[in-house]
Amino acid sequence: MTLTRRLVLAGLALAGAAPALPAFAFSFKPFDAKAFAAAQAAGKPILIEISAPWCPTCKVQKPILATLGAKPEFAGIMAFEVDFDSQKDILRQLRAQSQSTLIVFKGKQEAGRSVGDTNAASIEALLKKSV
Repeated sequence: MTLTRRLVLAGLALAGAAPALPAFAFSFKPFDAKAFAAAQAAGKPILIEISAPWCPTCKVQKPILATLGAKPEFAGIMAFEVDFDSQKDILRQLRAQSQSTLIVFKGKQEAGRSVGDTNAASIEALLKKSV
């Protein structure tokens, strides 16, 4: 079963363990080349998360990204998700070789990437490179 941000937040909300996140939390969209190109052309900050439902590292990254996405400083980041198992053409385009890869862009320029990182502070530092 794929753990999506929505499922994680719903589970936490049902347990009464998480406050509602502000409206500017990341809203991951499936990677779309046209939307990605439009965001790059507009000079927007972009986050690409490459994940797989079976990946334990990806499962650890998701709540970290949900928490960071709720911070006002990251409100403008466009977030795309790439499925490691089914979107191999996009992986080649992004030169990504592994799931649990996070890539940030500042417009058309890649600003940074990480692979297998589950440290909230370093993921936050990566996101800051895009804004």
